[in-house]
Parts: sequence; structure tokens; C-alpha cells
Amino acid sequence: MKKTPSFRTLAIMSLALVFTGILAAGCTPTVAVRGNIVEDYRLAEVQPGVHTRSDVMRLLGSPTTEGTFDPNTWYYLGQKTEKRGILDPDVIEEKIVVVQFDDTGVVQTVNNVDPNRQDIPYVREKTETSGNEMTALQQMMGNLGRFNSAGSQAGVGSPGN
Repeated sequence: MKKTPSFRTLAIMSLALVFTGILAAGCTPTVAVRGNIVEDYRLAEVQPGVHTRSDVMRLLGSPTTEGTFDPNTWYYLGQKTEKRGILDPDVIEEKIVVVQFDDTGVVQTVNNVDPNRQDIPYVREKTETSGNEMTALQQMMGNLGRFNSAGSQAGVGSPGN
């Protein structure tokens, strides 16, 4: 003869499952994609000496940015990050593509930039500023007695004398 679980047992098991689901959802990473990660098959379609700016725009989309000093250089920057909880996001995929055009607008070169760049960590310290290191109370007390009365200003350099 099988014994059926009581309401109390079912309630405890249900709460345990819900709690486990909440914990699992809290550990799920948040994935974010920023910029334009150009797929390799699209990049292979761009041929130097053949395609123009409008062709590249059609094949790869608009560039993330243009060169500051050379408008004939287009940059496609894309990055996929993964964030777990309160930790800083980790870069899991990154792609930087540089497309250079000649003066007539025809593609000269298409290059992938090496993604193995130096990782510079975030520093959350503050730089101390120079000056007086006084508390608010010291600043208020330091101003006592520094106020001139109306009578003492009249005799020194006033236009009425």
C-alpha cells in the first residue's frame, strides 16, 4: 500500500523547487553585445580594389566610427561581454575590423586587428586633491571672527571719505 504525501510535504518540496530556481536564475550570466561584430562570411565578401564605400555599407553595415584624422578609414568594433552577479563583465568575444579606402572611395585593405590586446584592469581608487584637509566643523569655526563690521569698512578705502 502506497502512502500519499501530505500537504505539508508537498508544500515544502514546492518551496524547495522555487528557491532552487531563484538561486539558479541569480547565477545565470547576463550577456551583452555592443557594437558591430562582423561575421567572417560577410567580411570575405569585401574585395579590395573592387568594392566601394556603398558596397561596404551594404555588406557590413554602417561603421562604428571613422578615422579621426582620415575619413578614408572605417572601424567596425564589436564586443560580447558576460556579467555574473556583481562582478565586472568579462569579454568573451571581440572583433575589430579596419577598412581603408583610397581617395576615390574604393576599398584598399580590410584588416582584422589582433584581439589579444593588453587588458588594463579597472582601478576604483580616487586621486587625492591637494589643499586643506579640514573637516566641515573646522571650516565653520575658522570663519568666526573674520567678518568685518559695517563701521570698520567705512574708514578704509571707501569712496565716501
